[in-house]
Amino acid sequence: MKVLVVGATGTLGRQVVRRAIEEGHQVTCLVRNPAKAAFLSEWGAHLKVGNLLQPSTLQAAMEGIEAVIDCATVRVTDSLSARQVDWDGKVALINAARAAQVGHFIFFSIMGAHHEYANVPLMNFKHHIEKYLIGSQMPYTIFRTAGFMQGLISQYAIPILEEQMVWVTSETVPTAYLDTWDVARFAVRALSVEAAKQQIFPLAGPKAWTAREVIALCEQLSSKKAKVSTMPLGLLRGARKVAQFFQWSWNIADRLAFAEVIAAKEPMHADMTAVYETLGMDPASVTTLEDYLAEYFQKMLKRIRDLKVKQPKVKTPF
Repeated sequence: MKVLVVGATGTLGRQVVRRAIEEGHQVTCLVRNPAKAAFLSEWGAHLKVGNLLQPSTLQAAMEGIEAVIDCATVRVTDSLSARQVDWDGKVALINAARAAQVGHFIFFSIMGAHHEYANVPLMNFKHHIEKYLIGSQMPYTIFRTAGFMQGLISQYAIPILEEQMVWVTSETVPTAYLDTWDVARFAVRALSVEAAKQQIFPLAGPKAWTAREVIALCEQLSSKKAKVSTMPLGLLRGARKVAQFFQWSWNIADRLAFAEVIAAKEPMHADMTAVYETLGMDPASVTTLEDYLAEYFQKMLKRIRDLKVKQPKVKTPF
């Protein structure tokens, strides 16, 4: 199948590209900067220069495309806002796909977005794009993700290894994290399953974890004690108000708004039985958080040991 992947250089997008190529699909990646996406070309993907905010480039990218997998979303460090990427850009992308009569559009939303968090921009945009995609009359599959394991590395694993402070909120929501590689497997599998069309699926890992449980697991695997500091939700709300005053920090403010999701205590896990059955996938094939973090710490601790061995011995005059 001829597949267009949007957001292909991101944490999830690159895994989708790799999996789709392995499955024999002809993959085209919509990229803004071909130089930064050269690794995708080396994998076997075709690069198409385009921008979500330039509809004419989207029309050109859709030529001959049979399916679109949309992995794009705003990043905290982006110069563009969530409204530009996750609303304006997505509307333009759906319109271009519909005009090109694309046979399948796969979209990644967030678990709980359908509850209409009007005061959480990214959740709000995801919710309304879900509705817009459903109303487009185009064959679609929507995946509502709980959380990615990759995000736990910078949040918990690295600070613990470097003996830095680990910040947690006073209230937490148990989250069933998934490896982005497994998320990619679900998405690419949906391309070849007719029953996946016109469906909204949750995507969650085998077990929901609280922040304290993740920290305890990291401590066990690293043999290091975490320095944990607790932040009240009120502090995050206050920080968001400050960040909203400056344009350069709007994306940070939008992420701080997720304090409202935590406060709502919306579960970030779901029963995946129907998803596995529909897509014909084995639950045992999904990576557990224990295995994911064990592999990470094993690699990092080995690297640290190797660096210590390679350090030259300093001779003393005595």
